[in-house]
Amino acid sequence: MAAKSAAAMRKNSHRSDHFFQKLMKHPKLPFAFALLFADSILVTLIIAYVPYTKIDWDAYMSQVTGFLEGERDYSNLKGDTGPLVYPAGFLYIYSAIQYVTGGQVYPAQILFGFLYMLDLAIVVFIYLKTDVVPWWALSLLSLSKRVHSIFVLRLFNDCLATTLLHAALISIIYQKWHLGLVIFSGAVSIKMNVLLYAPPLLLLMVKAMDIVGVISALAGAALVQIVIGLPFVLSHPASYISKAFDLGRVFIHFWSVNFKFVPEEIFVSKAFALSLLVAHLSLLLIFAHYRWCRHEGGLFAVVHSKIIQLKLRVARRDPSPTNRVLQTDHIVTTMFVGNFIGIICARSLHYQFYSWYFYSLPYLLWKAPFITLLRLLLFAAVEFCWNVFPSNSYSSILLLCVHLIILGGLWISSPEYPYVGKTTDKSSSEKKAR
Repeated sequence: MAAKSAAAMRKNSHRSDHFFQKLMKHPKLPFAFALLFADSILVTLIIAYVPYTKIDWDAYMSQVTGFLEGERDYSNLKGDTGPLVYPAGFLYIYSAIQYVTGGQVYPAQILFGFLYMLDLAIVVFIYLKTDVVPWWALSLLSLSKRVHSIFVLRLFNDCLATTLLHAALISIIYQKWHLGLVIFSGAVSIKMNVLLYAPPLLLLMVKAMDIVGVISALAGAALVQIVIGLPFVLSHPASYISKAFDLGRVFIHFWSVNFKFVPEEIFVSKAFALSLLVAHLSLLLIFAHYRWCRHEGGLFAVVHSKIIQLKLRVARRDPSPTNRVLQTDHIVTTMFVGNFIGIICARSLHYQFYSWYFYSLPYLLWKAPFITLLRLLLFAAVEFCWNVFPSNSYSSILLLCVHLIILGGLWISSPEYPYVGKTTDKSSSEKKAR
């Protein structure tokens, strides 16, 4: 009996040792759970002890109240910070928040605390799927004072849009393109900054699906926008489109974090806006041609192959699609870099806009061929710039320089092979079977 007990103890000890050995070899998952637990405590403490800063909440509630009272003319939906400039999804989401919280700040902070943790969990999951960043560097995702503030001390709609965008990215990672586009469109309906992800997303769709699949996914995204905006489009279409999708807005120079060093008369000029747009489109084309489509022979080779594919499909009258499975790293890299290019070329970044790309920073830094110390210094420099208030010429110049260094590192990094190596091409499978 004693021998059996000793044997059982040795077996349990062996299992325990084996478990800890596996834990030491693969620490990312337990570290991720520990990170989420620790950050949940931090968020709780912030809500409990750090004073709330009133910025846009009252304006949001005023705009929502007007909507709930029956106003459908976007030009009449206003708050103390000005007219409503977000698509209708914003109104629906914040109407629900007002209903749940009674329009009170404290319960809204608790709600946004859960939202923060949900977004962080989604981002950590994306990082675990890519395996680009070392386990200890996941802690960087919880080290931003500004991002904590954006979520639980400011209650900005950027938080909701960002969370939905990350959820859409998970769907795309699992090759659920139509569902991903629906969620992506939902994010756009809350705030249009999500459209910075649209060019790289379109390229990924073209690479993964045939033209018919791309068109049907885009149609689904468009349908979401139509349904969400329908009450306003039917009553006051011009007002809704001009206010909710105003791409020509000029932000106040004082609040600019990235181009504060540019004189105000240049900052507000159309020439400056046009030059940034040209730079944005040029960088996207250069990265698409030389980096994201390098293994296919360039951007034009990808487009040409899709046109040939469509012609062959029409000629054969074959309804079967030709899809390819993309590598997770390639999807995330293309999306994050494409958005980062848009961030660099944005005419004005306000403090809440940091949430648009903060969660991609560790990934981008580890994709670049930098030494670890430089990565940490660049991360700290970005965080420092976003916590200088008000921003000044020096902080904005530093931010731009750091952004350009990161982009340069991404340019010289080795592009990953985009495809998993299997296709869902029915015709090619039949040929192999023959």
